[in-house]
Order: sequence, then C-alpha cells, then structure tokens
Amino acid sequence: MDKNIPLTEAVFYILLAVRTPNHGYGIIQEVERLTNGRVTLGAGTLYGAIQTLEKKGWIRIYSVDTQSRKKKEYVITAEGREAFEEERTRLEELLRNAGLMTEENEND
Repeated sequence: MDKNIPLTEAVFYILLAVRTPNHGYGIIQEVERLTNGRVTLGAGTLYGAIQTLEKKGWIRIYSVDTQSRKKKEYVITAEGREAFEEERTRLEELLRNAGLMTEENEND
C-alpha cells in the first residue's frame, strides 16, 4: 500500500472539494456542505494541508485573482486523483468487511 495512505479526513475532503477549481474559503464551505457541518476546517489546517498537497503534487494552483488579494484557486492533479482513489478503495474495503461482520453477528 502507498505510504501516503490512509489520508487524514481533512485531506480526503480537501481533495474532494478541489475536483473542480476552488479557493480556500470555497473549500471550507464545500467541506462543511459535504459533511453537513460535521467537519469544519480552520484556516491553519486548510492552508497547512494545501502547502503539503502542493509539495506532493496532488493539487496545483489553477488561477490567481490579482484583483482580490491574490486569491488562489486550486484544483486536483492526476496524482491527487490517484491518491484519492486509493483511499476510496481502502474505505470501501473497510465498509464491506464491516458489513460482513454485521451479517455474521446477525446469523449467530
């Protein structure tokens, strides 16, 4: 298994939020929407993760709005999609196996 897996929940949702170009505040809002408010990213967590994801090549800057405090939009890269898919596959396996355990307990 890839040494980058498992992803933290924050990284998982950030990658999901930048499947289309998105800026920092938009990422925070999208993560809150996707999780029905359960996950709230602080600015420090978000921008620390963005720096890490850029260094790994999992996201890239899509555009910079020089008229608005240099607001940057980020988008996932092919490498980021691959890491996300590996994690999604891992999570699906966990859920499948949990379902098997639940079935076994019901049959006891």
